[in-house]
Amino acid sequence: MKTRKLAFYTGIAVIALAAGASTLAIQASESAETSPPPASISQAGPAITIYKSPSCGCCEGWVEHLEASGFKTRVIDTDDVSAIKQTHGVPGELASCHTGLIGDLVIEGHVPADDILAYLETPQFNTVGLTVPGMVQGSPGMETGRKDDYQVTAFRANGQQSVFREHSDY
Repeated sequence: MKTRKLAFYTGIAVIALAAGASTLAIQASESAETSPPPASISQAGPAITIYKSPSCGCCEGWVEHLEASGFKTRVIDTDDVSAIKQTHGVPGELASCHTGLIGDLVIEGHVPADDILAYLETPQFNTVGLTVPGMVQGSPGMETGRKDDYQVTAFRANGQQSVFREHSDY
């Protein structure tokens, strides 16, 4: 009788262990299928939300430039881009035709993707954003055949500005 009870309980224990192991294996398999491999996570570019006028062609060109550089773009067409600039502290003299946001970082105007990536690797203390004021010929999205020299400016909430990068003979 003791042998039968021992065999019975041993059998139940084996079934319970097998069921638990199967459940863990299924969960691990499902987790592996739904999660991207670590390599693709590190290769994914930054996500940026871009506010622009619905009719602006150069803004579309800049969006395409960012996408070609691996950025994940979300475009919001608006007839009041000025309100976005004001909300995010873009000084009037540094404004351009569109405003992008990467988290709290403001990207104003035709800032090259490489400059944005360089900034994200080594951000400057207390910087609100980067800007290429105006609509500089030759900057990303403004490729017209003419290439004017220009600067990418970092700006802070206190009004200070500094040159982040210069573009000439590019």
